[in-house]
Amino acid sequence: MSQGPAPYQLDPESTIYIAGHRGMVGSAIWRELEGRGFKNLVGATSQELDLRNRESVFSFIKSNKPEVVIDAAARVGGILANNTYPAEFLSDNLQIQVNLMDAANSIDVSRLLFLGSSCIYPKFAEQPIKEESLLTGALEPTNDAYAIAKIAGIMQVQASRRQYGRHWISAMPTNLYGPGDNFHPNNSHVLPALIRRFHEAKLAGDSEVVIWGSGNPRREFLFVEDLARACVFLLENYDSPDTINVGVGIDVSIRELSELIASIVGYTGDIRQDLTKPDGTPRKLLDVSRITQAGWSPLVSLEEGIERTYQWFLSHHSELRTK
Repeated sequence: MSQGPAPYQLDPESTIYIAGHRGMVGSAIWRELEGRGFKNLVGATSQELDLRNRESVFSFIKSNKPEVVIDAAARVGGILANNTYPAEFLSDNLQIQVNLMDAANSIDVSRLLFLGSSCIYPKFAEQPIKEESLLTGALEPTNDAYAIAKIAGIMQVQASRRQYGRHWISAMPTNLYGPGDNFHPNNSHVLPALIRRFHEAKLAGDSEVVIWGSGNPRREFLFVEDLARACVFLLENYDSPDTINVGVGIDVSIRELSELIASIVGYTGDIRQDLTKPDGTPRKLLDVSRITQAGWSPLVSLEEGIERTYQWFLSHHSELRTK
C-alpha cells in the first residue's frame, strides 16, 4: 500500500508514552520531544513497570491513557549476546511488544510507532537493502532470534492496521550509537565496545588492540539523536503499513571504523584482527530513499557522532554498564 497523509500533526498537549525511555533510543526521543515543547511525556523504568508482565502493562496503559505510543523498548546486544542468549532475546522481545500493542489496542490508541532493527533483513539481501527485502531470504544466524521477534512486531503493526484501522507504523533503524549507549565489554554493540576498548588500551599503554573478525564487514551507523528526529518526522508525516528504513545511506568497514575510533580516542598502538571470531553479516547498508524522498535526512556525521559519544562516555564513565 502507498503512503497516505499522516492522520494528524502531533499535539504538544497529547499524552505520549515512550516505552524504554531510559534507554539510549528512548531517552533521545524524550529529549527531542521535550525540546519541541511536548509537555505530557510518560515513561516508566523497568523497576516501575516490567513490560514482560502482561497484566502490569495493561494496567499502566489504561491508567495513563496515552494518545501516542512509541515502542523503543527492547532487549538488545551485540553478536556475542545475541548468539549466547537467543531464547531470552526471542522471548523477552516478543513479550514486550505483544503486551504493549495489545494494551494499546485495548484503549484504541490510534498512533503507535514500533522501532525494529535492520537485522530483520536476510543475511545476503541485495545492497543497499530495500524495505521489500523483508522475508525474502535466510537471516544471519547469530541474531536470528532477535530478528524474528522484530519481524513479528512489524506483522502485528500491519495486522492492527488491517483489523482495527489503526494509524500504526514501524521503522527499521540501522546500527545506532550515541549518548546513553551500552559500553558493556561483552554485551554491547561494536561501536561502543570499540570506544571502550581503545580508551582502556590508551590508559593502560597497550601496544595493540585486538578486534573481532577480518575487519572487512561493512556497517552503517546512525547517531541516536538523528533517529529521534526521524521518529518525530515519521509520526507527523508517514502513514503506511510498510515498514520504513532509517539510516544514513553510507557504510564503513569495521577496520575503518576501528581506525577512526582509535584516532578520536587518541590510541596510537597497533590494531590486530582475531580471525577466529565471527564476522556476522558481510554487509548491512540500508536503502533510505523512501525516508529521504519524504523529506528527512540525518544531520550528524560519523566522526562528529563518535566524538560526541566519546565525550559522553568520559563524563559518565563511573555510572556506565561496563562490568
